[in-house]
Amino acid sequence: MATILNGKELAKKINQKTKEEVVALTNRGVKPGIAVILVGEDPASLMYTRSKQRKADKLGMTSVLKKFPMDASQSEVIEAIHELNVDDSINAILVQAPLPKQISQSEVTEAIAPQKDVDGFHPENLGRLYGNEASNYPVACTPKGIMRILKEYQIPTVGKRAVIVGRSILVGKPMAALLLNADATVTITTSHTTNLAKITSDADIIVSATGIGHLIKSDYIKPGATVIDVGIEQNSEGKLIGDVDYDDIFDKAGAITPVPGGVGPMTIATLMSQTVELAKWSH
Repeated sequence: MATILNGKELAKKINQKTKEEVVALTNRGVKPGIAVILVGEDPASLMYTRSKQRKADKLGMTSVLKKFPMDASQSEVIEAIHELNVDDSINAILVQAPLPKQISQSEVTEAIAPQKDVDGFHPENLGRLYGNEASNYPVACTPKGIMRILKEYQIPTVGKRAVIVGRSILVGKPMAALLLNADATVTITTSHTTNLAKITSDADIIVSATGIGHLIKSDYIKPGATVIDVGIEQNSEGKLIGDVDYDDIFDKAGAITPVPGGVGPMTIATLMSQTVELAKWSH
């Protein structure tokens, strides 16, 4: 029977610490601030944006939402980013994905000042991550949150074989860098990888982030493996499920994150704690 890696409970602990740090910083005249840019009316983006705003407000931070219509130009969005870059009340800038087709995600990301890039996607911050630099810089929140889960539950990475399913810049690639930096042996795969089950079944740690419901089943893992499920979707019955067939592998895995209540809450908690870190580093 697997140990349940309860991201929801760990996120509560992180949020409490973040709240205390916000109070301490505010008392010193430094109130952490986060700005979110939203383009369009995508329902999921609206939900995520509101969730982030509510959490920032609850933790005592300054929170700013800049909304643009779906037909906004790239120059309008980048101009707003430039204004936030020089706004001393804002320590963290986040542009909610997806963006409409007339706006380049890469150009928007590069417009954000690296020291305010709370998502950790700016090329300068990615370079520092891949270079395993010891300096202060933001890291993609979902992978950073996963590393916190592994640390909290004392799951070793040194010398362990880790397989990541999914190669996105949001999760897969920064996750690989973090695990490599933690002395794991890392393989990156995709949902199209030939004989995927053969590769994942040799892993001590599996991180799956494809968005394909129940891709990872019992025959994809070895007994005792740690399985981190990043994917989330709604099945035909309206139930939220992840990449991992939780019920099928529960008795075989050594540890597993549930969906919901696993990685999701940790991403938001990490976003908030990283905003506080950016405020500290800027002062």
